[in-house]
Amino acid sequence: MFRLAVTSRICLQLVRRELSTLQAPDALVKFAPITSAFASTRRAAHTANGIVSPARSLSTSQPKLQSEEVEVTFVRANGERVKVKGKIGDSLLDVVVNNNIDFEGFGACEGTLTCSTCHLIFSKPDYDRLPEKPSDEELDMLDLAYELTDTSRLGCQITLSKDLQGLEVRVPATINDARS
Repeated sequence: MFRLAVTSRICLQLVRRELSTLQAPDALVKFAPITSAFASTRRAAHTANGIVSPARSLSTSQPKLQSEEVEVTFVRANGERVKVKGKIGDSLLDVVVNNNIDFEGFGACEGTLTCSTCHLIFSKPDYDRLPEKPSDEELDMLDLAYELTDTSRLGCQITLSKDLQGLEVRVPATINDARS
């Protein structure tokens, strides 16, 4: 069931990305059944004992074509700076994937919290302004990461908000895929 939820989330992101590039109103009508089908799949995946989890809000409405963005800078181990924009609500892993940034092996588990390949290092002030503290599961995965610091987090667990405008994160030189 969990794999289904991850797969449908990725497919829905692809459909939404395709929708955002289309101009004609007819395209929205054309893709409406697809987005509704994925929303139904997600609803089923997030249901436990017939009760929808209150932690997740689901919608079958048309996706918003424009979204607010924030700027994020990724700093490679060699010092190269990669400035990109990410949509509010996306994870830092989504930002890397959506901007086609080539970080070798980054996000291998696609955000399922089963590897440590999206390990990122924050400055202390940026780490302190992150809205949520790491969960026990995230801390367990971080224990397996190379170059671990007190300000390390997994990119799949950081959700962008307006407060994170101008965020700068360092990408470690090496990754450790905890699944292997």
